[in-house]
Amino acid sequence: MSDSPIFPPEPRTDINNLPRSMKGVVGRSAKLIETFRIIDRVAKTDCTVLITGESGTGKELVARAVHEHSNRSSGPLVTVNCGAIPEALLESELFGHARGAFTGAAGARIGRIQAAEGGTLFLDEVGELPLSLQVKLLRVLQYKEYSPVGDGRVLTANIRVVAATNVDLEAAVREGTFREDLFYRLNVIHVRTPALKERDGDVRLLLDHFFDLARQRLGREDLTGFSLEAKAALEAYEWPGNVRELENTLERAILLSAGPLIDLSDLPERVLGRSGIARTVQTSLPEVGIDLRRAVESFENQLIQQALERTGWNKKQAASLLGINRTTLVEMLKRKRLERAA
Repeated sequence: MSDSPIFPPEPRTDINNLPRSMKGVVGRSAKLIETFRIIDRVAKTDCTVLITGESGTGKELVARAVHEHSNRSSGPLVTVNCGAIPEALLESELFGHARGAFTGAAGARIGRIQAAEGGTLFLDEVGELPLSLQVKLLRVLQYKEYSPVGDGRVLTANIRVVAATNVDLEAAVREGTFREDLFYRLNVIHVRTPALKERDGDVRLLLDHFFDLARQRLGREDLTGFSLEAKAALEAYEWPGNVRELENTLERAILLSAGPLIDLSDLPERVLGRSGIARTVQTSLPEVGIDLRRAVESFENQLIQQALERTGWNKKQAASLLGINRTTLVEMLKRKRLERAA
Protein backbone atom coordinates (compact mmCIF):
# COMPACT_ATOMS: atom_id res chain seq x y z
CA MET A 1 0.00 0.00 0.00
CA SER A 2 1.28 3.41 -0.90
CA ASP A 3 0.67 6.57 1.10
CA SER A 4 2.04 8.90 -1.56
CA PRO A 5 -0.07 12.07 -1.74
CA ILE A 6 -1.87 13.02 -4.93
CA PHE A 7 -0.12 16.36 -4.65
CA PRO A 8 3.53 15.63 -3.66
CA PRO A 9 5.56 18.30 -1.87
CA GLU A 10 7.43 20.72 -4.05
CA PRO A 11 11.20 20.15 -3.90
CA ARG A 12 12.19 23.81 -3.89
CA THR A 13 11.65 26.06 -0.89
CA ASP A 14 11.57 29.85 -0.91
CA ILE A 15 11.16 31.35 2.57
CA ASN A 16 10.35 34.70 0.98
CA ASN A 17 7.22 33.19 -0.57
CA LEU A 18 5.63 31.33 2.33
CA PRO A 19 2.42 29.33 1.92
CA ARG A 20 -0.75 31.26 2.77
CA SER A 21 -1.80 28.58 5.22
CA MET A 22 1.43 29.09 7.19
CA LYS A 23 0.33 32.48 8.54
CA GLY A 24 0.95 32.59 12.29
CA VAL A 25 2.92 29.32 12.29
CA VAL A 26 6.26 29.46 14.12
CA GLY A 27 8.95 27.87 11.95
CA ARG A 28 10.81 28.45 8.70
CA SER A 29 12.41 25.07 8.00
CA ALA A 30 12.16 23.60 4.51
CA LYS A 31 10.20 20.52 5.62
CA LEU A 32 7.63 22.58 7.49
CA ILE A 33 7.17 24.90 4.52
CA GLU A 34 6.69 21.90 2.20
CA THR A 35 3.97 20.58 4.51
CA PHE A 36 2.02 23.83 4.35
CA ARG A 37 2.52 24.10 0.59
CA ILE A 38 0.55 20.86 0.28
CA ILE A 39 -2.18 22.39 2.46
CA ASP A 40 -2.35 25.44 0.18
CA ARG A 41 -2.89 23.16 -2.80
CA VAL A 42 -5.59 20.90 -1.31
CA ALA A 43 -7.46 23.10 1.18
CA LYS A 44 -9.99 24.40 -1.37
CA THR A 45 -10.99 20.89 -2.38
CA ASP A 46 -13.32 18.66 -0.37
CA CYS A 47 -10.88 15.74 -0.40
CA THR A 48 -10.41 13.79 2.81
CA VAL A 49 -7.04 14.50 4.42
CA LEU A 50 -5.03 12.09 6.56
CA ILE A 51 -2.40 13.74 8.78
CA THR A 52 0.31 11.50 10.22
CA GLY A 53 3.28 12.24 12.43
CA GLU A 54 4.79 11.75 15.85
CA SER A 55 3.00 12.89 18.97
CA GLY A 56 3.45 16.60 19.63
CA THR A 57 4.26 17.62 16.03
CA GLY A 58 1.19 19.83 15.56
CA LYS A 59 -1.29 17.63 13.70
CA GLU A 60 -4.24 19.62 15.09
CA LEU A 61 -2.56 22.84 13.90
CA VAL A 62 -2.41 21.37 10.39
CA ALA A 63 -6.05 20.30 10.55
CA ARG A 64 -7.06 23.81 11.58
CA ALA A 65 -5.06 25.28 8.68
CA VAL A 66 -6.84 22.95 6.24
CA HIS A 67 -10.22 24.11 7.56
CA GLU A 68 -9.41 27.82 7.75
CA HIS A 69 -8.17 27.92 4.15
CA SER A 70 -11.01 25.84 2.72
CA ASN A 71 -14.33 26.85 1.21
CA ARG A 72 -15.86 25.65 4.48
CA SER A 73 -14.00 28.12 6.68
CA SER A 74 -17.22 29.95 7.59
CA GLY A 75 -18.61 26.67 8.95
CA PRO A 76 -17.66 24.93 12.19
CA LEU A 77 -14.51 22.91 12.87
CA VAL A 78 -15.57 20.08 15.20
CA THR A 79 -12.91 17.90 16.84
CA VAL A 80 -13.38 14.35 18.09
CA ASN A 81 -10.56 12.64 19.97
CA CYS A 82 -11.28 9.01 19.13
CA GLY A 83 -8.88 7.78 21.81
CA ALA A 84 -10.24 9.88 24.66
CA ILE A 85 -13.95 8.91 24.55
CA PRO A 86 -15.01 5.51 25.96
CA GLU A 87 -16.00 3.06 23.25
CA ALA A 88 -19.53 2.71 24.69
CA LEU A 89 -20.11 6.46 24.27
CA LEU A 90 -18.19 7.11 21.06
CA GLU A 91 -20.96 6.05 18.66
CA SER A 92 -23.43 8.41 20.31
CA GLU A 93 -20.82 11.21 20.33
CA LEU A 94 -20.25 10.81 16.59
CA PHE A 95 -23.73 10.06 15.28
CA GLY A 96 -26.03 11.37 18.00
CA HIS A 97 -28.93 9.41 19.50
CA ALA A 98 -32.71 9.34 19.73
CA ARG A 99 -34.64 9.70 22.94
CA GLY A 100 -34.70 6.38 24.81
CA ALA A 101 -32.00 4.86 22.59
CA PHE A 102 -30.26 3.55 25.70
CA THR A 103 -30.42 3.88 29.47
CA GLY A 104 -29.98 7.51 30.41
CA ALA A 105 -30.95 8.89 26.99
CA ALA A 106 -33.70 11.11 28.35
CA GLY A 107 -33.75 13.22 25.22
CA ALA A 108 -32.52 13.23 21.63
CA ARG A 109 -29.04 14.60 21.04
CA ILE A 110 -27.18 15.55 17.88
CA GLY A 111 -23.73 14.08 17.30
CA ARG A 112 -20.46 15.65 16.25
CA ILE A 113 -21.15 14.87 12.58
CA GLN A 114 -24.31 16.94 12.60
CA ALA A 115 -22.58 19.65 14.66
CA ALA A 116 -19.96 19.89 11.88
CA GLU A 117 -22.61 20.37 9.15
CA GLY A 118 -21.28 22.73 6.48
CA GLY A 119 -17.81 22.61 7.99
CA THR A 120 -15.03 20.17 8.90
CA LEU A 121 -15.01 17.12 11.16
CA PHE A 122 -11.53 16.49 12.60
CA LEU A 123 -11.05 12.92 13.82
CA ASP A 124 -7.96 12.98 16.01
CA GLU A 125 -6.32 9.65 16.91
CA VAL A 126 -8.45 7.95 14.26
CA GLY A 127 -6.30 4.82 14.64
CA GLU A 128 -8.03 4.23 17.99
CA LEU A 129 -11.49 4.02 16.39
CA PRO A 130 -13.12 0.63 17.24
CA LEU A 131 -13.76 -1.73 14.32
CA SER A 132 -17.50 -1.61 15.04
CA LEU A 133 -17.54 2.11 14.27
CA GLN A 134 -15.11 2.00 11.37
CA VAL A 135 -17.72 0.53 9.04
CA LYS A 136 -20.19 3.27 10.01
CA LEU A 137 -17.60 5.97 9.37
CA LEU A 138 -16.89 4.35 6.02
CA ARG A 139 -20.56 4.81 5.13
CA VAL A 140 -20.28 8.52 5.94
CA LEU A 141 -17.24 8.88 3.70
CA GLN A 142 -18.69 6.83 0.82
CA TYR A 143 -22.32 7.92 0.77
CA LYS A 144 -22.45 10.97 3.10
CA GLU A 145 -25.11 9.12 5.11
CA TYR A 146 -25.52 8.07 8.74
CA SER A 147 -28.19 7.23 11.32
CA PRO A 148 -28.27 8.36 14.95
CA VAL A 149 -28.26 5.60 17.58
CA GLY A 150 -31.79 4.26 18.06
CA ASP A 151 -33.15 6.26 15.13
CA GLY A 152 -34.24 4.66 11.84
CA ARG A 153 -33.86 7.88 9.87
CA VAL A 154 -31.03 8.24 7.35
CA LEU A 155 -29.43 11.68 7.59
CA THR A 156 -27.14 13.35 5.05
CA ALA A 157 -23.78 14.71 6.15
CA ASN A 158 -22.45 17.80 4.39
CA ILE A 159 -18.98 17.73 5.94
CA ARG A 160 -15.33 17.40 5.09
CA VAL A 161 -13.37 14.83 7.09
CA VAL A 162 -9.81 15.42 8.24
CA ALA A 163 -8.21 12.63 10.28
CA ALA A 164 -4.95 12.39 12.21
CA THR A 165 -2.96 9.61 13.82
CA ASN A 166 0.48 8.74 15.14
CA VAL A 167 -0.30 5.06 14.56
CA ASP A 168 1.03 3.23 11.49
CA LEU A 169 -2.33 2.55 9.84
CA GLU A 170 -0.83 0.30 7.17
CA ALA A 171 0.55 -1.93 9.93
CA ALA A 172 -2.85 -1.79 11.67
CA VAL A 173 -4.49 -2.96 8.42
CA ARG A 174 -2.09 -5.90 8.22
CA GLU A 175 -2.82 -6.75 11.87
CA GLY A 176 -6.58 -6.60 11.27
CA THR A 177 -7.27 -3.74 13.68
CA PHE A 178 -8.06 -1.18 10.98
CA ARG A 179 -10.21 -1.67 7.90
CA GLU A 180 -8.34 -1.53 4.60
CA ASP A 181 -11.24 0.13 2.76
CA LEU A 182 -11.47 2.84 5.44
CA PHE A 183 -7.73 3.42 5.24
CA TYR A 184 -7.98 4.11 1.50
CA ARG A 185 -10.97 6.40 2.00
CA LEU A 186 -9.08 8.43 4.60
CA ASN A 187 -5.76 8.44 2.76
CA VAL A 188 -6.85 10.47 -0.27
CA ILE A 189 -4.43 13.28 0.64
CA HIS A 190 -1.60 12.36 2.99
CA VAL A 191 0.11 15.14 4.96
CA ARG A 192 3.01 14.24 7.22
CA THR A 193 3.98 16.61 10.04
CA PRO A 194 7.78 16.61 10.41
CA ALA A 195 9.38 15.83 13.76
CA LEU A 196 11.11 18.75 15.45
CA LYS A 197 14.52 17.14 14.97
CA GLU A 198 13.90 17.33 11.20
CA ARG A 199 13.07 21.05 11.27
CA ASP A 200 16.47 22.72 10.96
CA GLY A 201 16.61 26.04 12.79
CA ASP A 202 13.04 25.94 14.13
CA VAL A 203 13.99 25.09 17.73
CA ARG A 204 15.52 28.56 18.14
CA LEU A 205 12.37 30.25 16.82
CA LEU A 206 10.12 28.13 19.03
CA LEU A 207 12.24 28.81 22.12
CA ASP A 208 11.91 32.56 21.64
CA HIS A 209 8.19 32.27 20.85
CA PHE A 210 7.25 30.16 23.87
CA PHE A 211 9.60 32.14 26.13
CA ASP A 212 7.71 35.35 25.35
CA LEU A 213 4.30 33.71 25.78
CA ALA A 214 5.10 31.87 29.02
CA ARG A 215 6.95 34.82 30.56
CA GLN A 216 3.88 37.02 30.14
CA ARG A 217 1.40 34.33 31.20
CA LEU A 218 3.39 33.42 34.33
CA GLY A 219 4.27 36.99 35.28
CA ARG A 220 8.04 36.51 34.93
CA GLU A 221 8.88 39.86 33.35
CA ASP A 222 12.15 39.77 35.35
CA LEU A 223 13.50 37.12 32.95
CA THR A 224 15.38 38.50 29.98
CA GLY A 225 16.38 35.39 28.04
CA PHE A 226 18.70 32.39 28.04
CA SER A 227 22.32 31.98 29.01
CA LEU A 228 24.53 30.96 26.09
CA GLU A 229 25.07 27.53 27.66
CA ALA A 230 21.36 26.91 28.27
CA LYS A 231 20.38 27.88 24.74
CA ALA A 232 23.11 25.67 23.32
CA ALA A 233 21.85 22.73 25.41
CA LEU A 234 18.24 23.30 24.37
CA GLU A 235 19.18 23.45 20.70
CA ALA A 236 21.34 20.33 20.93
CA TYR A 237 18.54 18.24 22.47
CA GLU A 238 16.58 16.11 19.98
CA TRP A 239 13.09 16.72 21.49
CA PRO A 240 11.51 13.23 21.18
CA GLY A 241 8.24 14.76 22.43
CA ASN A 242 8.50 17.45 19.74
CA VAL A 243 6.90 20.90 20.07
CA ARG A 244 4.68 19.90 23.00
CA GLU A 245 7.72 18.75 25.01
CA LEU A 246 9.62 21.93 24.16
CA GLU A 247 6.73 24.13 25.32
CA ASN A 248 6.29 22.23 28.59
CA THR A 249 10.05 22.18 29.29
CA LEU A 250 10.31 25.91 28.76
CA GLU A 251 7.34 26.63 31.01
CA ARG A 252 8.96 24.58 33.78
CA ALA A 253 12.25 26.44 33.35
CA ILE A 254 10.53 29.83 33.52
CA LEU A 255 8.73 28.84 36.70
CA LEU A 256 11.92 27.60 38.42
CA SER A 257 14.49 30.10 37.18
CA ALA A 258 15.95 32.58 39.67
CA GLY A 259 16.67 34.87 36.70
CA PRO A 260 17.47 37.07 35.02
CA LEU A 261 18.56 34.35 32.53
CA ILE A 262 17.38 30.76 32.17
CA ASP A 263 20.50 28.74 32.92
CA LEU A 264 21.59 25.09 32.79
CA SER A 265 20.44 24.59 36.39
CA ASP A 266 16.88 25.40 35.30
CA LEU A 267 16.77 22.60 32.72
CA PRO A 268 15.63 19.01 33.43
CA GLU A 269 18.11 16.15 33.58
CA ARG A 270 16.78 14.55 30.39
CA VAL A 271 17.80 17.66 28.42
CA LEU A 272 21.21 17.92 30.08
CA GLY A 273 21.89 14.18 29.87
CA ARG A 274 21.17 13.94 26.14
CA SER A 275 22.86 17.16 25.09
CA GLY A 276 26.53 16.89 24.15
CA ILE A 277 26.94 20.65 24.57
CA ALA A 278 25.40 20.56 28.02
CA ARG A 279 27.85 17.87 29.13
CA THR A 280 30.84 19.89 27.98
CA VAL A 281 29.91 22.82 30.19
CA GLN A 282 29.13 20.80 33.32
CA THR A 283 32.62 20.92 34.76
CA SER A 284 33.65 20.45 38.37
CA LEU A 285 35.17 23.26 40.39
CA PRO A 286 38.90 22.54 40.96
CA GLU A 287 40.06 22.23 44.57
CA VAL A 288 42.32 25.27 44.10
CA GLY A 289 39.45 27.34 42.72
CA ILE A 290 38.99 28.92 39.30
CA ASP A 291 39.11 32.26 37.56
CA LEU A 292 35.38 32.36 36.71
CA ARG A 293 35.52 35.29 34.32
CA ARG A 294 38.37 33.75 32.37
CA ALA A 295 36.62 30.34 32.22
CA VAL A 296 33.38 31.91 30.95
CA GLU A 297 35.32 34.00 28.44
CA SER A 298 37.12 30.90 27.17
CA PHE A 299 33.89 28.93 26.76
CA GLU A 300 32.25 31.87 24.99
CA ASN A 301 35.20 32.15 22.61
CA GLN A 302 34.99 28.44 21.80
CA LEU A 303 31.29 28.64 20.88
CA ILE A 304 31.83 31.74 18.75
CA GLN A 305 34.73 30.05 16.97
CA GLN A 306 32.64 26.92 16.35
CA ALA A 307 29.72 28.96 14.96
CA LEU A 308 31.99 30.86 12.62
CA GLU A 309 33.75 27.75 11.38
CA ARG A 310 30.45 25.93 10.86
CA THR A 311 29.15 28.78 8.70
CA GLY A 312 32.38 29.46 6.81
CA TRP A 313 32.78 32.73 8.75
CA ASN A 314 29.44 34.05 7.57
CA LYS A 315 28.81 36.46 10.44
CA LYS A 316 25.05 36.72 9.88
CA GLN A 317 24.58 32.95 9.96
CA ALA A 318 26.98 32.53 12.88
CA ALA A 319 25.13 35.19 14.86
CA SER A 320 21.87 33.35 14.19
CA LEU A 321 23.37 30.10 15.54
CA LEU A 322 24.43 31.96 18.68
CA GLY A 323 21.13 33.74 19.15
CA ILE A 324 22.57 37.24 18.91
CA ASN A 325 22.48 40.10 16.42
CA ARG A 326 25.15 40.33 13.72
CA THR A 327 26.28 43.73 15.02
CA THR A 328 26.71 42.22 18.50
CA LEU A 329 28.88 39.44 17.08
CA VAL A 330 31.00 41.92 15.13
CA GLU A 331 31.55 43.98 18.30
CA MET A 332 32.48 40.82 20.25
CA LEU A 333 35.01 39.80 17.58
CA LYS A 334 36.64 43.23 17.77
CA ARG A 335 36.71 43.22 21.56
CA LYS A 336 38.04 39.68 21.79
CA ARG A 337 40.39 40.22 18.80
CA LEU A 338 39.20 36.99 17.22
CA GLU A 339 40.23 36.67 13.58
CA ARG A 340 39.96 34.05 10.89
CA ALA A 341 43.08 31.97 10.53
CA ALA A 342 44.96 32.69 7.32
